[in-house]
Amino acid sequence: MATKRDYYEVLGVGKNATQDEIKKAYRQLAKECHPDLHPNDKGAEDRFKELNEANEVLSDPEKRARYDQFGMDGPMGGFDPSGFGGFGGFSGMGGFESIFDQLFGGMGGGMRSRANAPRRGADLRYGLRISFEEAAFGVKKSFDFTREENCSTCKGSGAKPGTQVDTCSHCKGTGQVRTQSGFMVTMRTCPTCGGTGKTIKEKCANCQGSGRERNKRTANVDIPAGIDDGQMIIKAGQGEPGVNGGQNGDLQIVVTVTPHKLFKRDGRNLHLDMPISFTQAALGADIEVPTLKGKTKFRIPEGTQTGTRFRLKGEGIKQPNSYMTGDLYFTVNVEIPKRLSEKQKELLREFDGTLDGREFSDSRSFLDKVKDLFK
Repeated sequence: MATKRDYYEVLGVGKNATQDEIKKAYRQLAKECHPDLHPNDKGAEDRFKELNEANEVLSDPEKRARYDQFGMDGPMGGFDPSGFGGFGGFSGMGGFESIFDQLFGGMGGGMRSRANAPRRGADLRYGLRISFEEAAFGVKKSFDFTREENCSTCKGSGAKPGTQVDTCSHCKGTGQVRTQSGFMVTMRTCPTCGGTGKTIKEKCANCQGSGRERNKRTANVDIPAGIDDGQMIIKAGQGEPGVNGGQNGDLQIVVTVTPHKLFKRDGRNLHLDMPISFTQAALGADIEVPTLKGKTKFRIPEGTQTGTRFRLKGEGIKQPNSYMTGDLYFTVNVEIPKRLSEKQKELLREFDGTLDGREFSDSRSFLDKVKDLFK
C-alpha cells in the first residue's frame, strides 16, 4: 500500500497556515486538476481525490488538531481517508456538483439556476471624429446609431400578443440538462429551448420570437474641452437592453481628434515651429504668433538663434474638468534666403567684410578651441 503524503504538503501550505490560507490553496489547486476539466485523466482524478482528502482534514479544526498530534495513523475520530471521510462518493458535501459549484461559482448544478438569471445588456461602441479645435474648446455633437431593443409588439417576450410563454418541459425551465456517467456529471444547454428555459407556441410576427428588434436612435453628447485623441465618453444605459430584467449596456463613444496643420499636442501643452527671417533674428522684431484663439504679438530679441524656444503662457489646452490650462511653446527657425539678386549678394559680402568674429559667440568659441588644439 502506497504511503500517503502529508496533508500540508498536498495543499502546499505550512503547518501554521490559517484556515483562509488552507481554503485558498485548496480552491486554487482543485481548479487546476478538476476531473471535468481533464476528462479520462486518471492522474487528475487521483490528484483531485488527494486534495479533497487533505482539505477535509485540515479545514476541520478538530480533525486538524488530531492530525497534528497523531499524524496519519493516529485516531481520527471516524475519519476514513479512503472514503473521503464524509465525502462518501461526494455525498457528504451535497454531491459532486456541490464541489464543482464551490470551485467554479455555479458551473456545476448551480448552472441551472443561473440560466434565467438577469443578464446585463451588451455595450455598444461608436467612433466619433472631431476637429482639433473642437477637442480644445469642447463641443456638442449628435449622431445616429442602431441598437437592438425589446420588440415593441410583444414587449420582449417573443410570443404573439395575447398568448403566453410556456416553461420548457424538457429542462423544467432551468435551461440546462444534466447527464451523469459514473463519476462524471455534465451540464449542457437544453436543446429544446436553447437555454432560455421557455418555449413559445405562437411566435411574435414582428420579431419572429426573438423578442428583439433593431431601431435607429440619436445620441447627444457633450464633448468636454481638452479631451484627447483616443479617449472615451460613456453614456450609461444607452447600450442594448438587458435580459430577464438585467441592466442595459452602455454606449461607449471613442473620440478621434483630427491632427492640426500647425500645432502638435503634448498633454496640456502645444508646440509650434515658427519660421522667421535672417533680419528678424539678427535685429530682433515684433512677430505675430498664431494660437488656437487667434494671433498674438511677441517680441523676438536681437541675435535670436535658430532652434530657440519661447513660451506663451496659458495658450495651450484646458485640462478636462479643471481650471488648469497648458502653454504654447514655439520654436523659431531662421530661414536663409535661397534666391538672391546680385545686388543683394554684394550687400551681404560687404556686410560680412565688416565682421571680425566677435559678433558670433559660437564661432568664436569654436575658433578658440581650434587654436588651443594646434598650439
